[in-house]
Amino acid sequence: MPFLVWFGYLASGIIVLSMTMSSIVYFRWVNLLGAICFSIYGFLLGAIPVGLLNGLIVCIDIYYLWNIYTKKEVFEILEIKSGSDYLLRFLDFHKDEIHKINPEFKYNPAINSFSYFILRNMQVAGLFLAHKEGMNTLVVGLDYVIPEYRDFKNGQYLYNRLKPDLQKAGIEHICVRGTTALNKDYFKKIGFQKDANGYFTLPIA
Repeated sequence: MPFLVWFGYLASGIIVLSMTMSSIVYFRWVNLLGAICFSIYGFLLGAIPVGLLNGLIVCIDIYYLWNIYTKKEVFEILEIKSGSDYLLRFLDFHKDEIHKINPEFKYNPAINSFSYFILRNMQVAGLFLAHKEGMNTLVVGLDYVIPEYRDFKNGQYLYNRLKPDLQKAGIEHICVRGTTALNKDYFKKIGFQKDANGYFTLPIA
């Protein structure tokens, strides 16, 4: 019994943790784990309704995760003009979340020569701001994805989509520096690698 009690607490904790996830993908994965634990807990305890109910939740989570990973989505990038009212409103609305991942970020329309919204099924899912440095380097100022869409699909689309245009502009690699690189797991997933200076770079030549 003591083991079952602690196992029940663990399952409850995982469910509570899932409720704190702003990302739908993370919510579904953590909720799935919690439901599996609760289902096992219910059957071990002899509480069949608890086991069956959470078994149903497991199936629901699996169904939605399957939809997330197999659903065909339409991605686009939309170039933004400097000083766009919508851009400024977007930055203001998401400023707290942006500064969590990039505390030093300050919007400077004078240097952000590459400015794009990432559209996902015609919904604005993210914002990309960067500027050219030297002859062949693009420095990322902000690569922000709103919490609901943080499943790496945006980044994978963005950098693949921009690659031909950047090559025409003479860009040979994209660089991420300073606090922008705090989200290193994201950039590693996209294909960036740490260079000798400690920066994350992505060759595109």
